[in-house]
Amino acid sequence: MHSEPPTKTHREPHRDLHDDVHDSAAELRTALQDHGITLPSLGVDLPGFAGAYGVPLVALGNCNAATARRLADALRKAAPR
Repeated sequence: MHSEPPTKTHREPHRDLHDDVHDSAAELRTALQDHGITLPSLGVDLPGFAGAYGVPLVALGNCNAATARRLADALRKAAPR
């Protein structure tokens, strides 16, 4: 039997999650850079793909105290009043 390749409307579920988590991490990285903030460890948490019910996660990683303050300040400024 010949099967057709997946399309945008019918893709493998794990591929959609894979794309989404990578896209989300890239969007967050760009948004942080717009505020002069870099989280060097920001990326995809690969163990999140493991197991039958694995949910891919964006790993924010570690940052120093100055970066944490800049991130908190940017979030405060962006929050609705």
